[in-house]
Amino acid sequence: MGSATRRGHRAQLHPGAWWLWALALGTAATRTTNPLLLALLITVSAYVVATRRPDTPWSRSYGAFVKLALAVILIRLLFATVLGSPIPGTHVLLALPELPLPAWAQGIRLGGEVTAEALTFALYDGLRLATLLICVGAANALANPSRLLKSLPGALYEMGVAVVVALTFAPNLIADVQRLRAARRLRGRPDKGLRGLLHVGLPVLEGALERSVSLAAAMDARGYGRTAQVPPAVRRTTAALTLGGLLGVCAGTYGLLTAEGAAYGFPLLLAGLAAALAGLRLGGRRSPRTRYRPDRWDVRAWLVVASGVAVAALLALAAARDPAALHPGVVPLVAPTLPLWPAAAVLLGLLPAFVAPDPKEPS
Repeated sequence: MGSATRRGHRAQLHPGAWWLWALALGTAATRTTNPLLLALLITVSAYVVATRRPDTPWSRSYGAFVKLALAVILIRLLFATVLGSPIPGTHVLLALPELPLPAWAQGIRLGGEVTAEALTFALYDGLRLATLLICVGAANALANPSRLLKSLPGALYEMGVAVVVALTFAPNLIADVQRLRAARRLRGRPDKGLRGLLHVGLPVLEGALERSVSLAAAMDARGYGRTAQVPPAVRRTTAALTLGGLLGVCAGTYGLLTAEGAAYGFPLLLAGLAAALAGLRLGGRRSPRTRYRPDRWDVRAWLVVASGVAVAALLALAAARDPAALHPGVVPLVAPTLPLWPAAAVLLGLLPAFVAPDPKEPS
């Protein structure tokens, strides 16, 4: 039985690979406002989640992220309708009563004409943010948060615990709500409306409080926050490398995003990453930890990450070479078209559905 457990553990994909893949798809979503490409990115992430997510509480949070993405789109459209938009348009859909505002609120309006161009621009913008949220939800549904915490370097352990607790709170909260609503339906009691919300909300909050107290007790029993003594010179070197590396990463990223800094942006980014990694390596000495059965970064993890990075790189290249295809115009209002080779690049994100292990199959 022990060998079977070890084989099942090794068959799982490294959780960091899932997060890098999802963040790369999210990066690709920020490079375009074409609704067809964004819908294709959502379809790719949804298919991978449907075929490779395990049957665990955190994997059920994907639907919550989809609902949050839909809410973002609706709110963006509502703001464009009520507060107006800087996008000029000639196709008036409806005219709302306009509320006059004082002179100091110049540039802001409440009500007025709502044009098709303004709503289309708001829809494209909201869909881009919604796609990014869905990609994050895919990572949250596919990656085991506890295994991800175990894979972090020692210098990021405390911060990683806070992030993992935050990421697992929402899935557990959703699972508690579903369980309590199902129990009330079985008893013939209402689970909707204000009364149902009160009867479901209080037990959920009570369970969250009990879970927090149990987590705090478990962390205290396992020596959470214990640090080792390191020489002052090592602490100063660690702080200098980490701070300098982060500044280099910020400056290099800014250089890559601007035309003037393209020459120095990439070398500065690499130097900043090297310094930050060296600082994290030295900082790990303050948090001595051992890993039981550490996750292995195998060929499948590299393939998953490479597929996501390829999608992000190819869409960034397409946005630079053919911006009109990835950013369809709204003035004048034109129907978006699906560019062929960027769409083919997005389909590379389906590779994890074929190379990643299936959690539903026995090892």
